[in-house]
Amino acid sequence: MITRRAFSFCLGSTLLAACTGGSAPSSAPASRMRAVPNTGWDNWVAGFKTRATSQGISQTTLDQAFRGAGYLPDVIERDRNQVEFKRSLEDYLAIAASDERIETGQKMLRQYNGTLSQIEAQYGVDKEIVVAIWGLESRYGARRGDVPVVSATSTLAYDGRRGAFFEKQLVAALRILQEGDTTPANMTGSWAGAMGHTQFIPTSYLAYAVDFTGDGRRDIWSEDPTDSLASTASYLARAGWVRGQPWGGEAGTVSGSPVAVLQPQTPGPRIAVFRNFQVIKRYNNSDSYAIGVGHLADRIAGGAPFQASFGPDANGLTLEDRKELQRRLTSAGYDTKGADGVIGKNTTSAISAYQSANGLSVTGEPSVGLLRRLGG
Repeated sequence: MITRRAFSFCLGSTLLAACTGGSAPSSAPASRMRAVPNTGWDNWVAGFKTRATSQGISQTTLDQAFRGAGYLPDVIERDRNQVEFKRSLEDYLAIAASDERIETGQKMLRQYNGTLSQIEAQYGVDKEIVVAIWGLESRYGARRGDVPVVSATSTLAYDGRRGAFFEKQLVAALRILQEGDTTPANMTGSWAGAMGHTQFIPTSYLAYAVDFTGDGRRDIWSEDPTDSLASTASYLARAGWVRGQPWGGEAGTVSGSPVAVLQPQTPGPRIAVFRNFQVIKRYNNSDSYAIGVGHLADRIAGGAPFQASFGPDANGLTLEDRKELQRRLTSAGYDTKGADGVIGKNTTSAISAYQSANGLSVTGEPSVGLLRRLGG
């Protein structure tokens, strides 16, 4: 996380290719990237090693870390071709708090309830909030990324837009290796260096990660999510989480005195927020993200959906209409890769293919007429 972090996996039905601002929940794993020979990177690494040594990184650590590292052109391509998704709150919540994400979150809450209760007792952060962040950041550990962090951060430090930032992340990654928390082969993450179940960048790891299992390592890469979940609670606690206070909720349904009432989308629910809402934003500086985490946490705990309606979109379609359109397109042989009601690349491609095959003007745009033509 880049404080938190400037990058995250993004939504595309997302998302998600990596996006700027960390504004969308993750739904796609990082693909395996291949290193290629690059003399410029080799020369940069040689100079970097001198700088790293002056900061306390041992020659042994440098040798081990860079033995299998290399220049990753795909990382640069992703960095230079980021697209910031501008989604409505309704679309964001349709993905962030989907039925599947809620059900899996409830399953994880039951499976790890003992551990999560201990984490909550120690750090004062609601266990449902911790689980919700886990769900948004890596789909409960299913999509943590498999890109070697030393290769990714060194590539971005050498050839990226934010060289100084990523050199700092690279030094932090080397310090993690030197402290023995993991190995170079095991230190994998997103293309931008975010690691583990809840996607910590190296500097945030050094500042906030904890060894909750007591095995001597702060292991956020393990299949066991314990250290990752505790580290997330540690981060939020140190960011100012108020024990026993809600994050917020739909205005009129949550008690207490909020610090603000937001109306992210009109029509749509009015969101009363408390101090803990701002603490969640320290994890990812986005109102939609913080609302998504809070609402997913509430739903995991058995709470109800927002009561206020978002109404139809600019095309006259409600969320349920859009879901039905996706279902009908898929049934007709034009697969939208799911029916979440969010009109993304897969849905527009399916619409275009249907329009082309049926002699219609190819716009890729959903409409009430198209919904009816498909069987309404």
